[in-house]
Amino acid sequence: MGSNTRVSKADYYEVLGVSRDCSDQELKSAYRRQALKYHPDRNPGDHAAEEKFKEASEAYQVLSDTDKRAAYDRFGHAGLGAQGFGAGPFAGGVDLGDIFGDLFGEMFSMGGMPRGASRASRQQRGDDLRFDLTIHFEDAMFGTETEVKIRRLETCKVCHGGGSASGRGPSVCSQCQGRGQIRYQQGFFSVARTCGACSGTGSVIGDPCSACRGEGRAAAEIKLTVKVPPGVEEGTRIRYAGEGDAGRVGGPKGDLYIVLSIQPHDFFERHGHDLHCVIPVSFPQAAMGAEFEIPGIEGPVSIKIPEGTQSGREIRVRGRGVPYLNEKGVGDLIVKIVVQIPRKLNRAQRDLVAKLAETMTVENKPTSPGLIEKMKDLFS
Repeated sequence: MGSNTRVSKADYYEVLGVSRDCSDQELKSAYRRQALKYHPDRNPGDHAAEEKFKEASEAYQVLSDTDKRAAYDRFGHAGLGAQGFGAGPFAGGVDLGDIFGDLFGEMFSMGGMPRGASRASRQQRGDDLRFDLTIHFEDAMFGTETEVKIRRLETCKVCHGGGSASGRGPSVCSQCQGRGQIRYQQGFFSVARTCGACSGTGSVIGDPCSACRGEGRAAAEIKLTVKVPPGVEEGTRIRYAGEGDAGRVGGPKGDLYIVLSIQPHDFFERHGHDLHCVIPVSFPQAAMGAEFEIPGIEGPVSIKIPEGTQSGREIRVRGRGVPYLNEKGVGDLIVKIVVQIPRKLNRAQRDLVAKLAETMTVENKPTSPGLIEKMKDLFS
């Protein structure tokens, strides 16, 4: 006596691991997790994983459709017969690009071009170029003009950028039939890759120009006058639009970036818009005050040292620093005073210093009780 065995299908909500009142976003996230876990490309040869992947895709196809979900909620699997639900995991057209976003959107598709893709144009923008230029310290302050030699790709003068020796131009690529991409089947998915024969342009040069070998561009050395504005700093980039490599097949040129490097100065250091220098003075000059000139980048600078100046004091000279780049205003010159103490004295100098010390001991009392107390506190 025979018996009929009926296999019941799993509940779609249980397949995806969501509640019956889940939102669309929760549904989408649940399907994404299942699909990533059981995708055939991640589980090659695993038929159980492949079945689970089909089951999850089928469940999402139904539950993501408002009408099908309503019918399923009311009548279960029996309610889907009238909805035209067919066999196979993608009968309803699950949009993988929408589900997987950047992860799969540009890799997989169920037919046609990948999501967001279009046929590549042969016309391409030229590359940007960089040229490192070293200038003098003074040129960075006041600006300069200099001529540089740049090696870049120029439009071929023989074929005028067409790349063809006869002038007929390009023909359709036989490998990709002009699509710029070649498609491969991987499991359930179709994968698109850039055509290697035409580099994604969809066309090839049948009779390449002998001068540029079909590239449409040839290397050339050109001279360019670079204008450096006053006040530039180390690493400043100057952009020259359209002075980079020529584009392909009439595409726009790239840009040229001049990157500046500044030689150090023997006497001055730059900190922002201020110049700094160190001036040694003698003890008598520091004690009695003095006025003298120091060499400046724009000419001599008069410096006045007040009486009793201590070593390490800084004197600011307004407006003798670095000009502001593309703005009005100039920084300052900061002069640091360093009092030099002679290492050796002759007899006459020692006698004079001794007499000075006697007068200073009476008046200034360097070992005053206040100083002694401070020293006791410091070393106790």
